[in-house]
Amino acid sequence: MKIFLAGAGGAIGRRLTPLLRGAGHTVVGTTRSKDKTAALAELGAEPVVVDVFDIKALARAVKAAAPEVLMHQLTDLPFAPGTPRYDEGLERNARLRAAGTRNLADAARAAGVRRMISQSIAFVYAPADGTRVETDPLDAATTGARKHTVDAVVALERATLELPEGIVLRYGYLYGPGTWFVDAKRPKPALHVDAAASAALLTVAKGTHGVYNIAEDDGVISSEKAKRDLGFEATFRI
Repeated sequence: MKIFLAGAGGAIGRRLTPLLRGAGHTVVGTTRSKDKTAALAELGAEPVVVDVFDIKALARAVKAAAPEVLMHQLTDLPFAPGTPRYDEGLERNARLRAAGTRNLADAARAAGVRRMISQSIAFVYAPADGTRVETDPLDAATTGARKHTVDAVVALERATLELPEGIVLRYGYLYGPGTWFVDAKRPKPALHVDAAASAALLTVAKGTHGVYNIAEDDGVISSEKAKRDLGFEATFRI
């Protein structure tokens, strides 16, 4: 299949592109910077320089690529937790999730793409006892910075699920190469970046319209649906 991978240069994108190519897929990978095109080409992607907030340019890029699947792995989190500008990064990422996903979904629809796979998060469920499953409510009653995050996640998932084959992957906190966390200090629900990339690869050909939790079995969320439908294994490493 031909995959339009938005965010090919990100933490997951860099691990995912070679997996997609190894499975025989063609990858058109986006970046906002011309300086990163050579790195994307080295990974095996056909680089496209486009900003997700440039609606017309994005629509042209998706139409020109004519993909069978559009995959959204974009994030905008330049500042690590605990640093002075972390909240600023959260605001930027919230805008990307809300407006950026809407632009991607509209571009996919205009290009006749039915299958859209989007990166969401599994740590915004409403507080409750027990392990969270996909049908449990998100934390809509929260306040402050977390509310901006939850609202943006709701917008991202709504836009994705408007597509006939829209699929949302709710990832745990990423750890491993290119992330903020290492194995020894990973928060829960946890997910190695390689396992996150593997789940995205599996979803290209498997899974149905809806939401999947993607994380390790650490008692916070259940990934049983992803194991059953996608063949997801949290122990996968490149």
